[in-house]
Amino acid sequence: MKKAVRAYVSGTVHGISFRDFVKDNADKIGLRGFVRNLEDGRVEMFLEGDLDKINQMIEVCKQGPKFAHIKNVEVKDEKFQYFKDFKIIRF
Repeated sequence: MKKAVRAYVSGTVHGISFRDFVKDNADKIGLRGFVRNLEDGRVEMFLEGDLDKINQMIEVCKQGPKFAHIKNVEVKDEKFQYFKDFKIIRF
């Protein structure tokens, strides 16, 4: 089943290559969408793909990369946008 979600990751997630970690894992798992830092210190992810792959990605992000300290991952259902790949959005 195809699904789209927006997830917000809070904790120590800036300055530790968290976006690169998300991109690498999204590519390995086979998801599309984007990841970006937010000004409030959270990281936002938009994930599209099979439900089991999205759930796998959420679990990966709850663990995070080395030096990350994940406090919370908030997930909200979204409308499917048909992204072609997974990108890091930089400001």
